[in-house]
Amino acid sequence: MARAEALAALTAEIVECRRCPRLVAWRELVAREKVARFRDETYWGRPVPGFGDPAARLLIVGLAPAAHGGNRTGRVFTGDASGDFLFEAMHAVGLANQPTGRRPGDGLRLTGAYIAAAVRCAPPANKPTPEERRNCQPYLVRELGILTGVRCLVALGAFAWESSFRVIAATTGDDARPRPRFGHGAVARAGGYVVIGSYHPSQQNTFTGKLTQPMLRDVLRQARTLADHAAT
Repeated sequence: MARAEALAALTAEIVECRRCPRLVAWRELVAREKVARFRDETYWGRPVPGFGDPAARLLIVGLAPAAHGGNRTGRVFTGDASGDFLFEAMHAVGLANQPTGRRPGDGLRLTGAYIAAAVRCAPPANKPTPEERRNCQPYLVRELGILTGVRCLVALGAFAWESSFRVIAATTGDDARPRPRFGHGAVARAGGYVVIGSYHPSQQNTFTGKLTQPMLRDVLRQARTLADHAAT
């Protein structure tokens, strides 16, 4: 209960954040202009908090909300093709109770996992600046501090990989130098945590076959095993 309350308080703070003028302007512009297929929907248009199981042993780290995904629905990896791909894999390995996530309140529940983005606002061209990443980093640091059961971080893409080590360094003082090289299935340890990399479930990767469902499921299964071993 204490973790859930702390996460709820942090969420309330995150959704009011306006630290990055460029991101604030972009997320609100997208929410006003919309796209044709969602023209009748009300966009969230604010920072997107993490969500999941307060007792999680896995922390799944993404890059940032999609302009017409999380920025529209208000839940990370929800309402876009990347999220569809991720939740299908999580459901297949027992980390989610259903294979799809369309909107908050749709019944999706995560078991043993929590998902958050390194940057909480949708960025233009899906490319946050270094300053924007630095501005957002304290939120992920605080989430990791609240999620005391987490033993393994799953980094979806190179940006999330780097962000994961920065957060671990800020949390534990272990800067993991030289920085382990990102790759799909790469495993590294720092500050008492295990970090495992996966290609990001973007359409660019899933449509080309660079990332397949079996590949992502294998990483998630390995992450769960690593988290269980680290906890013993």
